[in-house]
Amino acid sequence: MIASHPGRPLRVASVIELGSFVVLLANLATVHLSAISSLAGPVHGCAYLFTVVAVARDPRRTPPTTGLALLPGIGGVLALRRLTRSDATATAG
Repeated sequence: MIASHPGRPLRVASVIELGSFVVLLANLATVHLSAISSLAGPVHGCAYLFTVVAVARDPRRTPPTTGLALLPGIGGVLALRRLTRSDATATAG
């Protein structure tokens, strides 16, 4: 089940966001097929919105973490890394 851990949906969405962003940029830099843009664009948009909302709802969030989530492409991965790091610091200390 994908929702078994609170960070797992965010992890999946951030990876999909980054992957679809790379596909969009690669398509733009090469042949620019409209079929690829038509598929990857909405996927990226949905994953981006899900990532931003998931970070905004996370109780461990900080203003810089929320700001990182707003960066397209890599922001979700960076925000997730920051949330995971703050989690590890809290359990160690």
